[in-house]
Amino acid sequence: MNWNKLSGRRVAAVLAVAVLMVSLMSCSKNLTTNTDSLYVPTAADVTSSATLADLQAGRAAFINNCGRCHGLYSPDNYSAANWKSIVPMMASRAGLSATETAQVTKYVTRGR
Repeated sequence: MNWNKLSGRRVAAVLAVAVLMVSLMSCSKNLTTNTDSLYVPTAADVTSSATLADLQAGRAAFINNCGRCHGLYSPDNYSAANWKSIVPMMASRAGLSATETAQVTKYVTRGR
């Protein structure tokens, strides 16, 4: 048995696990599973491009679809411009319709 080859594989495996753990910890620092901490749209959040119904439906779709695969980022964690590039990419993974994608985008950008 070649111990050097075996040791190298062990080191590589341990290193891979360590890198994975660090990346998961760094990605999850801004995530929540507590939906109570997410903002709930009110009439004050209505904009010329987002009705209260849009925002409420967007919040529900955000929680029910995005939260299935990972914790939820607060809408305030990213700018509206960031969300507008993030949501379409993730919507295709989540299987969201065009309407749901638009509603989630309106929710996380607060109608901007």
